Amino acid sequence: MAEIRIHRDHDLGLKKAREIAWKWAEQVEEKFDMECTVHEGDDEDTVEFTRSGVKGELTVTANSFDLVAQLGFLLGAFKSTIEGEVQKELDALLAAKKSPGKKKPA
Repeated sequence: MAEIRIHRDHDLGLKKAREIAWKWAEQVEEKFDMECTVHEGDDEDTVEFTRSGVKGELTVTANSFDLVAQLGFLLGAFKSTIEGEVQKELDALLAAKKSPGKKKPA
């Protein structure tokens, strides 16, 4: 079974990180037909995700994202492609939150 591990540090705090995690969960549900369950905690949240051939979780804290996913035999052959796509999606969400759109001059 192939495994994907992705770690991203951030300085957004838990509230903003939580928003990103929920947005990510919505995207993977729609784009990859995942079933996601969010477990909120005081210091961290966990987004569990699953579909045929994939099972994992995204752990969100005030200063990091940690994703671990197990790929079944068939999807394991596409590990690098899947990992790249997940990294791209997560990095895009982080970049959007760090640099909101430009403000118009007054």
